[in-house]
Amino acid sequence: MKIVITGASGNVGTGVLRALAADREEHEVIGICRRPPDPVPPYDTATWRACDLADAGARDVLDEAFAGADAVVHLVWMFQPLRDGGRLHRTNHQGTAAVLEAVKRAGVAQVVHTSSIAAYAPAGDDPVDEDWPTTGVPGSVYGQGKSEVEALVRRFAEENPEVAVAVVRPTLVALREASASFLALFFDPVTPRWLLRLVHRGLLPVLPLPAGLAVQLVHADDVGDAVVRILRRRARGAFNLAADVITAADLAHLTGARLLPLPGRVMRTAVDVLWRLHAIRMSPGWFDVGTRSPLVDTGRARAELSWVARTSSADAAREQLAGLADGAEGGSPALHRDRLEGAAEPALT
Repeated sequence: MKIVITGASGNVGTGVLRALAADREEHEVIGICRRPPDPVPPYDTATWRACDLADAGARDVLDEAFAGADAVVHLVWMFQPLRDGGRLHRTNHQGTAAVLEAVKRAGVAQVVHTSSIAAYAPAGDDPVDEDWPTTGVPGSVYGQGKSEVEALVRRFAEENPEVAVAVVRPTLVALREASASFLALFFDPVTPRWLLRLVHRGLLPVLPLPAGLAVQLVHADDVGDAVVRILRRRARGAFNLAADVITAADLAHLTGARLLPLPGRVMRTAVDVLWRLHAIRMSPGWFDVGTRSPLVDTGRARAELSWVARTSSADAAREQLAGLADGAEGGSPALHRDRLEGAAEPALT
């Protein structure tokens, strides 16, 4: 297969490239991103095209890359700057529309779009399946954006039934090599690294977390595995991707700290204050994504893709915490801590 991956140099893209490199079949892989990485594993398995989907010249790059392609995996998503909604819309909404239009012009037979569980409406304690309403986490720019772009992809699938369109909805995606970029996207500029090191080394006596917190993680390699399975089967429709449920008590246990449960509204207020002071890049909406996104059922992925997460949520959390403490970064500019340097510097997956 000739497979074109937009946003191939980021967190999820790294997992997809690893999975394709490990696949029993050989593929021609074209990677599209703003700043192509150096030819080091796994990025040396792709031929790269530099492209910003928000630019007027993106059409020519997409048409050239999509010519003769069997499948397009669309991963591009701008997380920051949240304070520039127009820039986010041009890349996330208009960029996705440009990709779908190029798919149609080129006659590509398969599309895999990466969404998020943040596209779901909040739910109760029970995991939801793929039929749960995708109206987004209220108040979250990210959740609302994912919801709106999913609607765009859904219309494309309805109008182009000859194209096999699949949507993956992963939960929080962990990858050690993405840690430096996570620091840039959410915790900079004032979060002290020494605090993260104390947490990682089990030297923090108490760990404050929202009371009743229950989340799922999924490793980027497991997301990549699911994408490859979708490509093999030409699967259609939506697929939840997540590992097991982990609670606030579990998170405290793996750090060796005593859990200090706090009301979610108190922690959200603290995040809001820090956000308004420009002390961190994590907005209250991002806090809501972490605390109000529903737990998800992955039964459809198990049944139709024979997919299960190989990395548990606890192991994924340990890997990510260690990476944050070390400031670990991968071999791609999208995974570096300087990804937001400069006023016009966007952040793509």
